[in-house]
Amino acid sequence: MDKFIIHKSSLKGEVSISGSKNAALPMMAATLLTDQTCVFHNIPDVMDTRTMIKILEVLGQRIQFDNNTLVIRAKNKSGYVAPYKLVSTMRASFCCLGPLLAKQGKAKVAFPGGCVIGPRPVDLHIKGIEELGAKVVIEEGYCIAQAHKLKGAHIYLGGVFGSSVLATINVLMAAVLAEGQTIIEYAACEPEVEHLALLLKKMGADIEGEGTPLIRVTGVKELMGCEFNNIPDRIEAATFIAASLATNSFLRIKDANPFHLTSVIELTKNIGAQINIENSSFSIKPKNNLNPVNITTLPYPGFPTDLQAQFMACLCLANGISLIAEKIYPDRFMHVAELNRMGAHIQRSGPYAIVEGKKELVGAEVMASDLRASAALVIAGVAARGKTEVLRVYHIDRGYEHIEEKFEKLGAKIERQKQ
Repeated sequence: MDKFIIHKSSLKGEVSISGSKNAALPMMAATLLTDQTCVFHNIPDVMDTRTMIKILEVLGQRIQFDNNTLVIRAKNKSGYVAPYKLVSTMRASFCCLGPLLAKQGKAKVAFPGGCVIGPRPVDLHIKGIEELGAKVVIEEGYCIAQAHKLKGAHIYLGGVFGSSVLATINVLMAAVLAEGQTIIEYAACEPEVEHLALLLKKMGADIEGEGTPLIRVTGVKELMGCEFNNIPDRIEAATFIAASLATNSFLRIKDANPFHLTSVIELTKNIGAQINIENSSFSIKPKNNLNPVNITTLPYPGFPTDLQAQFMACLCLANGISLIAEKIYPDRFMHVAELNRMGAHIQRSGPYAIVEGKKELVGAEVMASDLRASAALVIAGVAARGKTEVLRVYHIDRGYEHIEEKFEKLGAKIERQKQ
């Protein structure tokens, strides 16, 4: 098991953003809908990608992955079981349910795992495919779905905490081969959902309204293979924005899409930074004293829950008190205790965290609890006086491609070691 050794550092320079992990995984699952070859570019070489490759191979796909290009060919389409051993490590693997059901009429997918950030039920996934005509049973930790022929339906996907990205993705992929028209109301609007819809349309699907809360799908008989480019990872780009703020460093971020980061850019300006946008690049120039702000995580285009931890790390150094409200995953605060070990002053009350800014953080031995918390601890470590050891960094390897190398190129003193 690896750990990071980090010393306080000044950052400077430019960093290139990798392809989106959260967009790549549904793209890969979508290949289960066709018997033809798909070629995807700008796919990040991260652990979650490798896990999804293993799942698709179990399901009968033949895969080549080299230099961020993924070639997926149908080899044996009889597989319909996504096993617990693989699905338990990554929640996004549950999005195999919809395409398996649509293409083969049956699917057996283990209940998903992934980061420990609180309860994340799959009730909306099940509700959606049942309304398309599937019969679903839960048995021995598996979701087992069957349908002779899916039929279009009007489906409302609003949940307790708003829209669901993965449920929208699962229902969308099931609907593209269903008979008749499907209307998905309260669909997730995240760029990753819109991008999947664009991929499906290139494969021959009939979809309207992607990127809005109302998606219309008219089922088709079959989908084709295609070649398609992945979008940049907006969460990785914003992670480096948070690192710029925490270390008071001028950074240029390349190969990103600033239009996917509108809420983040607005918040960054409020914290106290100049941002200059140029096509697919932008630069950040923080001011000496960071302003405290209030953050509420919301479905897109609101502030992403996947950035709550990273921006909490930089607000630990703001000049005042900030309030963070976690409206997506109310228990997603396991990083609070670790940041407090580094001298932060954070109090948690239910889905709220009160962050009292300090002049400095101090290095300590801390434990990464999940993917985004890991990134927050790296940011805090680069900003903190002295030495920080971040343990269990396999979490960060799930979703960030060569993150320590990218920080090193910016001037960070960071080293990966075996524990």
